Amino acid sequence: MPPRKRASTQQGELFSASTPQEIRAILWKAADQLRGSMDAAQYKEFVLGLVFLKYVTDAFDERRRELVTELEEEGIPEHRRAAFLEDQDSYIEENVFWVPEKARWKYIADNAASTPEGVGKVIDDAMGELMKENKALTGVLPQIFNRDNVDQKRLKGLVDLISDARFAGDGEKTAQDVLGETYEYFLEQFARAEGKRAGEFYTPKSVVELLVEILEPYEGRVYDPCCGSGGMFVQAHRFVEHHGGRDRTHDIAVYGQEANERTWRLAKMNLAIHGMDPEGVGKRWADTFADDKLPDLKADFVMANPPFNLHPWERRTEDKRWKFGVPPTNNANYAWLQHIISKMGDRGTAGVVLANGSMSSQSSGEGEIRKAIMDADLVACMVALPGNLFRTTAIPACLWFLTRDKGVQGAKATSDRRGEVLFIDAREMGEMVNRTERVFSADDVAKVADTFHAWRGTESARKKKLTYEDVTGFAYSAKLQEIAKHEYVLTPGRYVGAAEIEEDPDAEPLDEKIARLAEELFEHFDESKRLEGVVREQLGRIG
Repeated sequence: MPPRKRASTQQGELFSASTPQEIRAILWKAADQLRGSMDAAQYKEFVLGLVFLKYVTDAFDERRRELVTELEEEGIPEHRRAAFLEDQDSYIEENVFWVPEKARWKYIADNAASTPEGVGKVIDDAMGELMKENKALTGVLPQIFNRDNVDQKRLKGLVDLISDARFAGDGEKTAQDVLGETYEYFLEQFARAEGKRAGEFYTPKSVVELLVEILEPYEGRVYDPCCGSGGMFVQAHRFVEHHGGRDRTHDIAVYGQEANERTWRLAKMNLAIHGMDPEGVGKRWADTFADDKLPDLKADFVMANPPFNLHPWERRTEDKRWKFGVPPTNNANYAWLQHIISKMGDRGTAGVVLANGSMSSQSSGEGEIRKAIMDADLVACMVALPGNLFRTTAIPACLWFLTRDKGVQGAKATSDRRGEVLFIDAREMGEMVNRTERVFSADDVAKVADTFHAWRGTESARKKKLTYEDVTGFAYSAKLQEIAKHEYVLTPGRYVGAAEIEEDPDAEPLDEKIARLAEELFEHFDESKRLEGVVREQLGRIG
């Protein structure tokens, strides 16, 4: 059979699209035509709200099909099934939102063309019905579709496209899986489109993967004090699912806080679409420094990508979080670090993305704060990152890994690393995927994570039979006394040394190479002098 010819219309493109990646790309292209006069932040809510609406219906329909099968197996006659199918508890107990009839995608698609006000009115009403029936979504979903700046004809076309896309039902992935991937894809596309502004809601996926693979959040409380759109939580959830199975994902509970209202809404939707409790990011957005919504939380794992070198920020000099010193008003890096330390439980660990300046700054008392943190033996590992990982900023970045307990930890039987810090220089790792963007490959993530786990002596390292050794130019375990001699500067390059360069046996000897290059340089000088004479002669003739 000859391959089907791809149609020129978006509808035809979607029908011939065979992979989720193709479907996502086509939907993004169609959605982007609706940008109109919306600002970027509002447009994110617009597109991701629509994806979320499709998700809750698909998940609802999947649960409904499961109920039909269960009722058939129990011998319940068809005329008695309606009451069971409309029982809200049958959905909620399976972590599925109850979707009232007028919020279901089929109702929206069927009434999109017949409603006088347009499809936007139908969608806004659907969002309202969903929030009314599900308290976790109260005040979260956007009702911005029935506005003058929304082209209703194009919106109707997008609804048709989403209706035709097969997000689930292929027997391999659930609606939650596929729509979750679509949500993440759109978040990444927005980050690419918005550039620097994207830093407030998006952390590059490979950086999040590295944090999670090192921390290994199998179970317990996971906290992010500046959670953006919730990417850290999604990756932690995925880690547990991958290593422990889908039935173990309830072993972690997520807690977060976000200062930006619109970003907080994205996080609520992101948690819901990945099967996590949206209440994890609170009932309202708030600034972590000015209004800590979780003052008594003690987390097992903290993951954060705070705004680099934030200023100004809501500083209070009298704050119990400043145990190691009052952070300066012109930079919040050490405010974030101390806030995070205050949230770590007795054996809590943390991974934090910060600007490189945090490793060596001596200004405004930061050097003294860093010394106090080091003297408390709270730093386990420092990782220097390569450039171009963050499309939102050109500021070089690093990773801080903190822990309350670097000892053996009883049943965990980890190596005793008290009084030591592991330094990893990953600046040469990663690969450029385009002219401006670098990502860590799976092998890169594994190399750094395995090095840390081998040093720490974790269970995962023992299973892989990993042992730690210093590697010149890459990894070095330093004693606190050695770090003190370097005035508590934590830049990995200062400790790991320069990587050895393998000598090429066929390479030109150095003395011969210098002599050859010098001879070539003198020849260029002679040629330059000759050309100068020619130019002077020609100019003289003109004169």
